[in-house]
Amino acid sequence: MADLKAQFDKAAEDVNRLAERPDNDTMLRLYALYKQGSKGDVSGPKPGFMDFVGSAKYEAWEKLQGTSSEQAMKKYVELVNRLLG
Repeated sequence: MADLKAQFDKAAEDVNRLAERPDNDTMLRLYALYKQGSKGDVSGPKPGFMDFVGSAKYEAWEKLQGTSSEQAMKKYVELVNRLLG
C-alpha cells in the first residue's frame, strides 16, 4: 500500500506537468479518481443546480461510490501514465 500511495502522490504531481490539458471528460475522471483515492466515497451536499462545474465534479465522484481507495489509486496512476504517454 505504501508503494501505491507513493505512485499515487507522484501521479498527482505529474498531472500538473501534462503538455496539453485533457478534455473535460478526462478531467472529470481524473478528479473523481483522485477524490475517491484520497477521500473515499463522496461526502457533503451536492452543489446547487446553477453550479454546473461543481455538480459535474460531484456526480463524477459519486459514480465511483463503493470503489475502494486502492482501486481508485491504481486507476488514477494508470490514467495519468497513459496521458503522459
